[in-house]
Amino acid sequence: MARDAYLKRSLGTLSRRIKESRVLLVGAGGIGCELFKNLLLSGFGEIHIIDLDTIDLSNLNRQFLFRYEHIKKPKALVAKEVAHKFQPSAKLEAYHANIKDSQFNVDWFATFDLVFNALDNLDARRHVNRMCLAANVPLIESGTTGFNGQVQVIKKNQTECYDCNSKEVPKTFPVCTIRSTPSQPIHCIVWAKSYLLPELFGTSEDESEEFDHSADADNAAEIANLRKEAQALKAIRESMGSPEFYQKVFEKVFKEDIERLRGMEDMWKTRTAPQPLDFEKLQQESSSIEPIVSVNDQKVWSLAEDFVVFKDSLGRLSRRLKTLQETTKDGLKPILIFDKDDVDTLDFVTASANLRATIFGIEPKSKFDTKQMAGNIIPAIATTNAMTAGLCVLQAFKVLKNDFQNAKMVFLERSGARAVNSDSLKPPNPSCPVCSVATARIRIDPERATVNDLVQDVLRLQLGYGEEFSLSNELGTIYDPDLEDNLPKKLSDLGIKNESFLTVVDEEDEQPRVNLELVVLVPEKPEPSEAEKPVSLEKMINIPRKPKEREPPVPEPVNGAAVTGKRKAEEAGLTDGDERVKRIASASVAEGDGEHPIVLNEADGGAILIDD
Repeated sequence: MARDAYLKRSLGTLSRRIKESRVLLVGAGGIGCELFKNLLLSGFGEIHIIDLDTIDLSNLNRQFLFRYEHIKKPKALVAKEVAHKFQPSAKLEAYHANIKDSQFNVDWFATFDLVFNALDNLDARRHVNRMCLAANVPLIESGTTGFNGQVQVIKKNQTECYDCNSKEVPKTFPVCTIRSTPSQPIHCIVWAKSYLLPELFGTSEDESEEFDHSADADNAAEIANLRKEAQALKAIRESMGSPEFYQKVFEKVFKEDIERLRGMEDMWKTRTAPQPLDFEKLQQESSSIEPIVSVNDQKVWSLAEDFVVFKDSLGRLSRRLKTLQETTKDGLKPILIFDKDDVDTLDFVTASANLRATIFGIEPKSKFDTKQMAGNIIPAIATTNAMTAGLCVLQAFKVLKNDFQNAKMVFLERSGARAVNSDSLKPPNPSCPVCSVATARIRIDPERATVNDLVQDVLRLQLGYGEEFSLSNELGTIYDPDLEDNLPKKLSDLGIKNESFLTVVDEEDEQPRVNLELVVLVPEKPEPSEAEKPVSLEKMINIPRKPKEREPPVPEPVNGAAVTGKRKAEEAGLTDGDERVKRIASASVAEGDGEHPIVLNEADGGAILIDD
């Protein structure tokens, strides 16, 4: 009997469509390993898998494709090698890379029939969501949080996208707590991740989203001192690359700043004053310790080991930034940012946070714990990952049949009445800044194209925009009526390159247009010609207006009494199966006289009705 005989019996004609499909799996972690196995055993003929991470000891309890001998190897490459045994005839491609790299552009996404997201961070999820919308490729989004899981089918112009609903804002911390009076390990970790690292290798702490300045009004003097400290650190940054750089940083943040804090005696009446660290003493104690390279990330380092890792990681990051500065075009300021999967930044944050924790008498944390806390990682449950991956494949079958009517949003809930719950897919949110937009492609000549060419020749003359609109990319606003300094600048000097996204926001008062998203196309070998315009639309586009917001109708009384329950829903033109009927019915019971019993209509999808 053929290997896929039972598969063909179960799936019928769909099995051929599955075998001919070309799909992309983004992420080879907990969900990714389970999903990769499921896709192969379900008969998918061509699967591309991408992940930028390497295998860690902590992964082995739930990422079953990996073994101890695979530690430090690329997840995607090992997953391909191991999982190929499940279906030797399948075509597999693996990429040890970041999905946000320029090589994975809109045209590349458009080559797939279906994309699966098995990611663990918000930024990458949003990027894949945006690319799939631009390429008009269906996306199956998934995620787990402990025992809870979720699967969502996303299709341009048919369903909600990942950004149609607002996501939970990351927790913020008062800047004075982080900078002056830490009392928990997380305070020291946030200080190292969102203050020290950006001040040395990135942007100022004033731009950090993890610092909350709302409670700082009563601490104006302290905030002023903290700003002076930041300025002093920027001056030290100029000595980066010199032999004494690490000593200057250490003396500044672990001794001088701490001595200033100790001088504020009122601050320490009810708490233990911090104790500054001695550079020379630690230098002697750590003289025989080599830089720590270990697979055991759950070991808590000693103070001397923290000092060694601090020096070593500071050197690694300094060399990286210097290399970026030497290879980056003029006008762009390269920076280094924290990434929980980046060894250099994670080592620096762990060691710096532990040195600071020692100063304030706080328990130091292992590299593993720091990664969990700094990366906002919630422990995963293997069973939840497996169930979520299975639900992804079941929804994929519906997508491949183009049966979006029966595709669902599926939830796993440990505390609910049922473990698996589902809801119908909702239409796109008309106010969504990501999917409720018009999309167009523009060609640019990087040697000649300026912001003024784009604003005047394309947006105003061709597309008919008025005076009130703004133009921005991922780095920020490029043009608006109050920001005209960039008009003569070349687009390439502002970080705009092939496959960049530009967003045009119409700010007219009377029924503005929906946002316009421009995808930049730079020919591989541009041939400058004065006869050709430096910026041009690939094809003309009609940009619709934003719909006017409708006010909810007020129910009219019938015979002097308000219509409630099922009758209210019928008056509003809703069917029994509509989710809103459930909310109307339950509200009517709560507000009524309690004489009408609740009836669960199992034959009609489980809608809750009021028995009149």
